[in-house]
Amino acid sequence: MSNSSDIHTPLPEDRDPILRLVPMPTDTNYAGDVFGGWIMAQVDIAGSLPAIRRARGRVATVAVNSFVFKQPVFVGDVVSFYASIVKVGRTSITVDVAVYAQRGLRQGGDEICIKVTEAVLTYVAVDENRRPRVVPQE
Repeated sequence: MSNSSDIHTPLPEDRDPILRLVPMPTDTNYAGDVFGGWIMAQVDIAGSLPAIRRARGRVATVAVNSFVFKQPVFVGDVVSFYASIVKVGRTSITVDVAVYAQRGLRQGGDEICIKVTEAVLTYVAVDENRRPRVVPQE
């Protein structure tokens, strides 16, 4: 992991985050960094939101196609999750999630923004019996 200025990036300006959170001390692992499982859970929630909208109802996570932790997340970071649909199948919806951390302001310094995680997840639209159903046409 690099700590140089080449990892600093602006937040996407063309869309709003679908989810924004600040991790707390209870979200850390034994070393004091935000636990990867916490980030994974938030990514799943963020990815499910556009999938639910597109499916017009309930969805279930069926695959984590890729998940890359690029940089650590720390307690107090403002963590922003951006999600966009990349593919719609007959019953499935694949979503790309990009995660950014903003840090520095509360320490009295300049705020920096770092892309911390990238993930692609697939959801399946399900009916009231949790069986796959066809995703409605747009």
